[in-house]
Amino acid sequence: MRDTRKCLAVIRVRGVSDIFQEIDDTLKLLHLTRNCHATLIDDRPSHLGMLSKAKDYLTWGEVSREGIILLLKKRGRLEGNRKLTDAYLQEIGYDTIEDLAEAVHKMKAEYHKLHGVKPIFRLRPPKKGYGGKVKRSFASGGVTGDRGQAINDLIKRMA
Repeated sequence: MRDTRKCLAVIRVRGVSDIFQEIDDTLKLLHLTRNCHATLIDDRPSHLGMLSKAKDYLTWGEVSREGIILLLKKRGRLEGNRKLTDAYLQEIGYDTIEDLAEAVHKMKAEYHKLHGVKPIFRLRPPKKGYGGKVKRSFASGGVTGDRGQAINDLIKRMA
């Protein structure tokens, strides 16, 4: 097994109707139940398999530390829809949002397993649109699929 895992940001870009049950179950396992929802996962083979199964509804890429900080500060929520605060982070063992972002980026902490923190980020639609057709892959000029480092630009436009 590899010793270095990468943090991936996954964003759902297509809606909720007319989806095969198997793909819908996969999206629920990723906590992506609605359009413009995002989550942070690692690149273990089971997650990559889920991404390849639902590739026509998702876009993903390797997120930077700054992208994680932006998501946590603007869109990070606790249970009860309260904002993610430094006071709460100190209760779970992190001094600031930047410390949590560093731990998530280096995969020392899994974001969806943090106690009391919602595993998703509810984003808004991107400014100036996605920049392509939602039914095409990113490699062929569309939106879905693996974006690599370009996911950080999309996160900035959606946060």
